[in-house]
Amino acid sequence: MRKISTTLISILIPCVTLITSCGNNKSKEENTKAILDTVSLSNKNFALAYQDGDKIVATSIDTMKQISFGGATDPAISPDGNKLAYTLSDSVGNRSIWIADMENKSQGKLQVNSNNYYQAMWSANGGAIAFNIFNNKNLWKIGVIKADNSGYVMLDSASKINVYAPTWKNEKEIIGQDLNNLYTFDLSGKLTDTKSIASLIGKDFSIASSNRFFYTKDGEKLIFNAGNTDVLDGLTGPSEAVYVLDLNNKKLMRISPKGMNVPYVFVTADDRIFYSGAEKPFTQSKIYVSDLEGNIKTVVDKGNNPTGALK
Repeated sequence: MRKISTTLISILIPCVTLITSCGNNKSKEENTKAILDTVSLSNKNFALAYQDGDKIVATSIDTMKQISFGGATDPAISPDGNKLAYTLSDSVGNRSIWIADMENKSQGKLQVNSNNYYQAMWSANGGAIAFNIFNNKNLWKIGVIKADNSGYVMLDSASKINVYAPTWKNEKEIIGQDLNNLYTFDLSGKLTDTKSIASLIGKDFSIASSNRFFYTKDGEKLIFNAGNTDVLDGLTGPSEAVYVLDLNNKKLMRISPKGMNVPYVFVTADDRIFYSGAEKPFTQSKIYVSDLEGNIKTVVDKGNNPTGALK
């Protein structure tokens, strides 16, 4: 992947943070639509989406086509690179997930009966989306919905545990964590496996609700970011890094270099590790991509929270 320029074709979504109240007449309704490039995208899919300040940026692999979405957060590009999921927040703190089709210029809200759901995560084939959702018992759960906005289900809805940071183990299983345990669910919502995080990675790490765990496509390695014992001068709060755990021999390898704080990691279904991290003075985050052996490249000079499409 070539290093991405920060010069953009800036295409914003007007009223994006007030999208439900922009009006019903035609002229105002048009202002709620993403204004995308008029050039056909059929042969130029997007490869990467990330956060840059108060906007989301989606870019093609050759960096010739870039789009920005103002007022949105939590970018999640689909595996085929044609769709983008993102979170919108309103003035009273409600959050919802929207999907933009970057080829036909349409966008729509995921139809979920909640005022607080966010952080979409696409399945490997792009057929479904998992996300965190706050239920009516004041607990965080995992929601799953098909990409066509049907078949919504809340996983493990009856239990009293919080589950954070969902990712797809494979097309039929989803994992999440509650700071202490790593849970596996099938798509019916049944809890199929529970593992102690400390027993997997050791007791020298701290886990936050935002830390994600990804299985490699062969299921033999676990990729995650977590707080460590590094002391970084000038950093407020614990330092975090990206690691790969071999589940067969329990060998743990650090991916991100020492001296860097990495609060976000994303792994594609073809095992490329995208992460955003900052070095001293910890004021600007860059985006990197690595393979499982730790060969790292810088892809964006300014940005965070990256997600990648399949090659």
